[in-house]
Amino acid sequence: MSRIPEDELEFRFFRAGGPGGQNVNKVSTALQMRFDVKNSPSLTEPVKARLMKLAGSRLTLDGVILITAVRFRTQERNKADAMARLDEMVAEASIKPVYRVPTRPTRASKERRLKTKSTRSTIKSGRGKPSLD
Repeated sequence: MSRIPEDELEFRFFRAGGPGGQNVNKVSTALQMRFDVKNSPSLTEPVKARLMKLAGSRLTLDGVILITAVRFRTQERNKADAMARLDEMVAEASIKPVYRVPTRPTRASKERRLKTKSTRSTIKSGRGKPSLD
């Protein structure tokens, strides 16, 4: 199930390198998909912000995500691959991060820490050279 309507996506096919014999020089199977995140009506503002952060180097200065798909030898499979990758990114961006609520250490935990520190201190001080008295 696609989260983004196909009319918001822009597809451009071009010739790909790699295996394929003579076919690779004749058929444009590689795909560059563009998705304008900034002006997308199908996403909420917080999701847009997280998606733009998640896109990293795939994001242009205009707020457009570029996804290049060259994994397969057919246009259809490359198109499906690019859309699946975008859906994955949107799904990840849709998850609201859980923020940690800072807590204070308990009195017992402070006392345990100090007791351990003093124990270690006595162990380490016993490792020194013996005194002359």
